[in-house]
Amino acid sequence: MKNWMFGLIGISVLLVSACDDMTTEQRTVAGVAGGAAAGLIAADALEADNDWRLIAALAGAAAGTMVAQNNQSKTCAYARGDGTYYEAPCP
Repeated sequence: MKNWMFGLIGISVLLVSACDDMTTEQRTVAGVAGGAAAGLIAADALEADNDWRLIAALAGAAAGTMVAQNNQSKTCAYARGDGTYYEAPCP
């Protein structure tokens, strides 16, 4: 069951990354939806209760938004190791 879910996550990431001609708003919506779905799938795979499923969906939506916006701007955030980060062009 878990392998099936991880395969589904991988396919959804590939499908979302193939949408290069989207506007910023469309990319953000796709990131929110994909991130929330990935969070729910991960919570389901870990057999979490309803409270943790909600938290996982919200965290996934936030992460999906950040990934979508960073892909659009072509900048990545790098950790310095002291709790701060800096932004630079993605490799």
